[in-house]
Amino acid sequence: MADKKVVVIGGGVAGAHAAKSLEDVASVTLLDPKEYFEVPYALLRSIVEPEFAEKSLIEHTEYLKKATLVVSKAKSATDRAVVTSSGEQLPYDYLVIATGSTYQGPSKRSERLQYFQSENKKLKSASTVLIIGGGPVGVELAAEIVVDFPEKKVILVHGGERLLEFFGPKASRKTLSWLKSKNVEVILNERIDIKELSDSTSTYTTNTGRSITADAHFVAVGKKVGSSWIMDSAFKDLLDSNGRLKVDKSLRLEGNTNVFAIGDIANTKEIKQGYLATKHAQVVSENIKKLIKNPKSKLATYKPLATPMGAVSLGRSLGVAQLPFGTIIGRLAGMIKSKDLFVGHTRKEFGIKDN
Repeated sequence: MADKKVVVIGGGVAGAHAAKSLEDVASVTLLDPKEYFEVPYALLRSIVEPEFAEKSLIEHTEYLKKATLVVSKAKSATDRAVVTSSGEQLPYDYLVIATGSTYQGPSKRSERLQYFQSENKKLKSASTVLIIGGGPVGVELAAEIVVDFPEKKVILVHGGERLLEFFGPKASRKTLSWLKSKNVEVILNERIDIKELSDSTSTYTTNTGRSITADAHFVAVGKKVGSSWIMDSAFKDLLDSNGRLKVDKSLRLEGNTNVFAIGDIANTKEIKQGYLATKHAQVVSENIKKLIKNPKSKLATYKPLATPMGAVSLGRSLGVAQLPFGTIIGRLAGMIKSKDLFVGHTRKEFGIKDN
């Protein structure tokens, strides 16, 4: 069985879990532009507390015991092999595409740790902080700052009508009320053009002409889907209008028997969240294991999440959560996520034993 070659493109939540699950049954190669896995939910805590990143940044080789790691980007793919940006050919029997959203950060863990130190220094030296974007990232960053640095003035600008638009209106209202109670100035229905910004920018103008002065800014708007490389691949005709790959109920690319897409790159009809990416990885790993044993196996199917659920942390102990039974805010919601932002849970899933 181990003779079968599986290439996983992308070492985010979906790809890392798939590679970990499959390395005991096949010859797995993980292709990722960085040497480490980053617990995505911990990103913002690491800005206000850089030491937090020590456990949230995990070398791929720390949890992958048998798989081969290739640190590079995918350049293209045929129906037989993946070509890396460094020119290497990675042949496969099964391919898992998990390139998620675009990544511009450093490839080395040490450099990522330095980045958080730099962002923390920028934050500490600012008396007024501007956050651009009122989705979960922007809201969580604002909350982290006002809880750890209550003396700072925080301004949040969001182009939508309400915060956390993927949640229902009740969660948005409760979150807005909480932020205002912490003296966060929230500006809705206005946008700031991020293309012209630099670290030296101190005066910002919204699309309505409003002028905002701040010592530092953080951009928390959605990233682009990491699918540009697919335009040079055999699967380019399977990209939808949003740049996501069309998949069937088993998360295989439409019309393919051995190529799968998971995580943000898959066009499943649901919001894109880390815990759903993990579920994608579980389904695809199960299916590849079945196919290795018997190519005619009946495959498991994935059922997209019909009603959005999730939790957004509000600092270290509070949170807002949209659950099947309703929306809650406070310590109960915070218990779901806020204390360690799933870092301990992820390390345990990866089989990493901490002293």
